[in-house]
Amino acid sequence: MQQRTIGPFAVSAIGLGAMPVSMNNDNVFPERADAIATIHAALDAGITYIDTADIYAPSWDQMGHNERIVRDALASWHGDASGILVGTKGGITRTAEKDFGRDGSLAYLRSAVERSMENLGVEVIDFYQYHRPDRWMVYGEVMQNLKTLQDEGLVRAIGISNASVEEIAIARQVLGEGNLASVQNQFSPRYPSSYGELTSCEEHGIAFLPWSPLGGTGGGARDVGDRFGVFREIGDAHDVSPQQVVLAWELSLSPVVIPIPGARRAASIIDSARAADLELSTDELARCSAAVGLEL
Repeated sequence: MQQRTIGPFAVSAIGLGAMPVSMNNDNVFPERADAIATIHAALDAGITYIDTADIYAPSWDQMGHNERIVRDALASWHGDASGILVGTKGGITRTAEKDFGRDGSLAYLRSAVERSMENLGVEVIDFYQYHRPDRWMVYGEVMQNLKTLQDEGLVRAIGISNASVEEIAIARQVLGEGNLASVQNQFSPRYPSSYGELTSCEEHGIAFLPWSPLGGTGGGARDVGDRFGVFREIGDAHDVSPQQVVLAWELSLSPVVIPIPGARRAASIIDSARAADLELSTDELARCSAAVGLEL
């Protein structure tokens, strides 16, 4: 599979969003063995980047559920897992009183990193992303907290998620030019509005990781070819799924784009991985962009 970069790491152009095996809009979860088999299928297909987070769990009291599945999948895979990059995220809290809160404080982020290290079975987090802004804190102060954890050797590369163009600029300033590894924002045919953040990333050589790149776990991904017929039409012409066309189109937007489609079935991620080799014509790509309202 073609390679792209996240900070200092070379990874596959398509990653795996591991979230759906632990958290999805349908609240339907595979058996643990099937979840691990899905991750194995991704690795067998050439995917070398897996995206997870501490909050990906069926309930608040199972924090780390997804990280532990990823850990066990890597440990049981027949291949060499040393070249697989795992990125996790922190900064969102889950408690019985409030299922989803925010905490960007140094104390909380340090404790979250330490728990993620235990869940993943590692002594340092290679790639750590700030999950969602804590609006009670100054964004630059949170970035400084992440830099402190990096300086302490707890994390190697830092990314941010659900960030605006302004927050990308702040992160670059605090972390130092060239030290912001990635921005992970929602981006798909049904949600193209973070294209401005994508172009900002391209300008500064920052990886842009679209989450829910096919439209989400509540049916958006399954129905993308119905909602946007052009992807189905082009897919039929190439004898591939509309989902592959979507991912190939996203890859064409910029060399910094690394989509991370989620999957809870092996067949889904095997199909998505093939998008890295799908070549679309200039006209086909223009039709895709026009269909979602991007006049490039």
